Amino acid sequence: MAESVETTGTAQATHPLGVSRPDLAVADLPTPEEVFGVRRIGFRELVKFAIGPSLIALGISIGSGEWLLGPQAVGTYGFIGVGWVITISALLQTFYNVECSRYVVATGEVPVVGWGRVPPGWILWVPLSVFVIIFAFIAGGWAASAGQGVYALVHGEIAASGAEEPRIYAILLLVVVFLITATARRISRALELANWIMVGTILVLLLILDLLLVPASLWWEGIRGFVTPAAPPAGITATELGGLAGFTALASGLNWYIMSHYRDKGYGMGHRVGFLSGLRGDRNAVLASGITFPDDAKNRALWRRWYRLLLTDMWGVFFVGAMLGMLLPTLLMARAVEIRGEGPTPETVPTFVADVLRGEYGTFVFYVALLMGVFVLFSTQLGIFEAMVRTTTDASHATSSKLRAWIEGDPRKFYYPFMILLLVIISIVIHLALPVGLVQWSANMANFGALIYPFMLIYLNRQLPKPARPRPWHTVILLLNVLFFGFFFVNFVADLVGEPLITF
Repeated sequence: MAESVETTGTAQATHPLGVSRPDLAVADLPTPEEVFGVRRIGFRELVKFAIGPSLIALGISIGSGEWLLGPQAVGTYGFIGVGWVITISALLQTFYNVECSRYVVATGEVPVVGWGRVPPGWILWVPLSVFVIIFAFIAGGWAASAGQGVYALVHGEIAASGAEEPRIYAILLLVVVFLITATARRISRALELANWIMVGTILVLLLILDLLLVPASLWWEGIRGFVTPAAPPAGITATELGGLAGFTALASGLNWYIMSHYRDKGYGMGHRVGFLSGLRGDRNAVLASGITFPDDAKNRALWRRWYRLLLTDMWGVFFVGAMLGMLLPTLLMARAVEIRGEGPTPETVPTFVADVLRGEYGTFVFYVALLMGVFVLFSTQLGIFEAMVRTTTDASHATSSKLRAWIEGDPRKFYYPFMILLLVIISIVIHLALPVGLVQWSANMANFGALIYPFMLIYLNRQLPKPARPRPWHTVILLLNVLFFGFFFVNFVADLVGEPLITF
């Protein structure tokens, strides 16, 4: 159950923030030990209890840019001129993630609810934000790509273009997502555990394959490409770079959709607001509005502790994992291109590396690469599919008193029927386009978010209690997100209606 709000006894009972939403209640921050049920937070407790939302984000991250768009770009154009775009994108996105999470930890409100506090109010921003998330990610490109990998695992060969069976496997993988959430006691925890297994397996297998198969010269070329500023390679378009930038690390301007897991993890004031429980969990109330903390010595010290945990989770786990998750697959792709003498096509990207490695190193390596690819793409679809449902549930629950009355305060009564509806819709959509084309569409829609949400985040975070407010240089970096990712979206629109702004 969400904890009751106990005020601190000061005159400040509420904290006004923005428009069209109730003022935030005020209560003391909990201690990390209280939230995680331990006596102290050492390294073991940090790994076992505090780290988690970054793994869900990383599971999504390693699959779109890292497994499809990055390897496709490197396989076609090489590392130089492509790698540094990856590095800049990962740095900017990790910083943006921290700023989105700052709001969640300080208020317990997930971003889609917080956007409702930005003028002119929730009636514009909450429905629009839900629409943007679903419009960007409903294409199901990751499930479709994972379905191709499952087909190859079953049959020992790559599916023909347009084959139906891989799409059936993709739909079955969506059903698996439903089952994971339905059998969970606490949905976020189930996603964390699934990603501990999948992300850990992915990175270990990738590292082993790269160490065994990739020559030192390619390692050096890859690392050098990631840190060397250079003009984009001849022939690549800004639209292709935009897809790569948008889905390196996560989803550029739309990253906020996954930061709600800090509430469910119990970070800061999220512990006071509640979490989404699975069907096996107890009925759990999630407060419709957030809570924040008073500006006093006790809470300033607690805020610094929570903020350090947030930075550790994001920079120590997510950023490092995202960079490894991009470098290691692109090294394998570069090796595969070196072996075959040509790069992948959009149709063959999901299984290109496995197919080439089979011819060079045998069937065992083929199946290892395929299994790794299925894990990569399924972990992405797991996080994205669940996040679309979560975002819509949180938005509807927070803004509609009628819905709260209808579901009797139990968000699960909306969450699971809506998940089934989305499953049916995605099952239809994945029949309409190639998987990589679907992912590129989603990536450039993510860049659209960078033109909107950093400004909204600046507005909200400047009104937080003083200890939680960002410094001026944080605002500068958020504006760099706007310029970097926003350019790629503007170019994407120009390309859609005519010609790209730039072709290198």
